[in-house]
Amino acid sequence: MSSRKSALRGRIPWTLVIFILALPLPWLGSRYDTFLGTQIAIDALFAVSLNLLLGVTGLVSFGHVAYFGVGAYVCGILMKTYGVSFALAFPAAGVGAALFALLAGYCCVRLSQIYFAMLTLAFSQIVWAIAYKWNAVTGGDQGIPEVPYPNLHWMAALPGFGNLSTGDRFYIFSLVLIAISLALLRRIIHSPFGRMLTTIRDNPERAAFIGVNVRAYELAAFVLAGAFAGLAGALYGIFARGVFADYVFWSRSAEVLIMTILGGMGYFWGPPVGALVLVWLNKEITTYTEYWPFFLGAMLLVLLFAFPGGLLGGLHSGWSRLRLLWAGRDA
Repeated sequence: MSSRKSALRGRIPWTLVIFILALPLPWLGSRYDTFLGTQIAIDALFAVSLNLLLGVTGLVSFGHVAYFGVGAYVCGILMKTYGVSFALAFPAAGVGAALFALLAGYCCVRLSQIYFAMLTLAFSQIVWAIAYKWNAVTGGDQGIPEVPYPNLHWMAALPGFGNLSTGDRFYIFSLVLIAISLALLRRIIHSPFGRMLTTIRDNPERAAFIGVNVRAYELAAFVLAGAFAGLAGALYGIFARGVFADYVFWSRSAEVLIMTILGGMGYFWGPPVGALVLVWLNKEITTYTEYWPFFLGAMLLVLLFAFPGGLLGGLHSGWSRLRLLWAGRDA
């Protein structure tokens, strides 16, 4: 009976469930709520792409924002400078980020542990320097302002969508793309390829001993993570109405790393939960005080000591203890 229940839980399409729960936000909340929801959704995709490296493969990247930035710039340049439609610019952002991840990953996977992490940071700083100095292409410190929205006028013809603002429509449009991306990532993680990545994470020496090309698998994970980060960056550039060099500064990598650890890198939905909590707390706390970094540091201290498995890890541990106590009472 328990095996049937666990199998049923495994079949629950959580991506679809969460999509359905998040979809009515423009009708139920304010425009500010929709704005916040869009940022959380994009950050959730960004964090899950990082977790493909961190939680699944066991590779700590300090420079994942590089691929986020490459995707944002590719999409922004194509749409603003060359007038390319979003239907072409969006996948081009993922391809551009994947190609750069292939180049960077080819170098990075040759190292391990802290050396790997520092080399990813080095590539991130290279991208930031190019974005900041290449004025003719990236706009330098002025960036690329006013990246246009994709053509969403067709949504006005749908029942109930006519009264929505452009930002509301973009939220729904982004939510669909992000849900599809998360479903693909979840499929990848639970595929034989994903299980091989977890094997490499747990014991790379044993994986190599049985004939697995560890570097090839790590490089493949690196490219996939970069591609999905690029897609998140493309959406963020449109959402923020511009692409700027600040998007690829190293502190943004630290932010998404905190999201992943905060929610629980051992769980697929941990990074989205971390993105939700971090973005919401940032907006709430900064309305009362400018000392957000102090509260963030204190929160991380409590988290690391009290919930080393992240928020979802803490909830899972607490639920397991309650079930054991309940089983003990029944016995």
